[in-house]
Amino acid sequence: MFIRNTWYVAGWSSEFGRSLKAETYLGERVVIYRTEAGAPVALEDACPHRKLPLSQGNLKGDTVECGYHGLTFDCSGSCVDAPTQRGQIPRRAVVKSYPVVDRYRLLWIWMGDPEKADPDLIFPIENYDNPDWGCTDGGAMDIDCHYLWVCDNLLDPSHVAWVHVTSFAGAGTDDGALDVSKTDRGVIVARWIYGQPPSPYYAKLVKFEGVCDRLQHYEMCLPGIGLNKSIYTPPGTGGPGSAPVENTLINISYNFMTPITEDKTRYFWFQHRNTDPHDKEVSERMNAGARMAFEEDRVVLEQVHQGMKNPATPYIDLGLDAGAKLFRQMVTRTIDAEQTG
Repeated sequence: MFIRNTWYVAGWSSEFGRSLKAETYLGERVVIYRTEAGAPVALEDACPHRKLPLSQGNLKGDTVECGYHGLTFDCSGSCVDAPTQRGQIPRRAVVKSYPVVDRYRLLWIWMGDPEKADPDLIFPIENYDNPDWGCTDGGAMDIDCHYLWVCDNLLDPSHVAWVHVTSFAGAGTDDGALDVSKTDRGVIVARWIYGQPPSPYYAKLVKFEGVCDRLQHYEMCLPGIGLNKSIYTPPGTGGPGSAPVENTLINISYNFMTPITEDKTRYFWFQHRNTDPHDKEVSERMNAGARMAFEEDRVVLEQVHQGMKNPATPYIDLGLDAGAKLFRQMVTRTIDAEQTG
């Protein structure tokens, strides 16, 4: 159903503190909190006695006390106190513990085998600490659809011509030829569009006048991380293998899909650009524009999920679906490999 031996975004790091926060990831209920020293902790959100969610209990120091009969669990998930029978802690009084790591302002969680949870496998954000790059605050939203429908959408540069008319659309986005390639970490669908005006979303960011060469780089990486790179460069300076020149704008939208259930996805994002690093107004404008566009996506994807979950007639694929189909094959093979050991 889902890839488990990988890192998913659990939420923005700032969302978790000294309180018990109930979450669901990959269909599993999890409770997250921070120790008195600030370290993140994630435990199965169910007391082994009668399965009352531990999130309905009490945080006592660095331990969690069940709100039903006081069974108390440490950060590793081991029971350290049984008030109704002190000195006789049940051997099976254990809850699952999940590895969690703070990085890039995000809290990452590993839902699979804890022994394989290497923090070096967290998806890298290039130039994150580069002071010449600006970063938006980002955001999150729940979408009532399977996460692979969101992944499909983020491997489809063509949909912007109809869904995002006032933001990401522009000449060439409706019928320009697409190049599809497979990498070690996922799939890339890309195209260069030459000598056309910039899209509305980027028009105010471009530092030169007139038309431009434009790259749409839509990349989806396992387990469900989208890296959408937009390059706007003076006409005649773009194309495959071209290097940035003066005034070349590069913006990367990082999109993190975390499956909540088969029918719900939590979508996290932020934008990272090589211009105006300290301009808060630019960051806020970009963030607002991105949220508006993603809300447009949500309307479509929730309807797609319902239509494809219970189709009245057969569906068809188009040529533009090649990248999405390739990524789904990679997901299936990865899941199969995990299940066969």
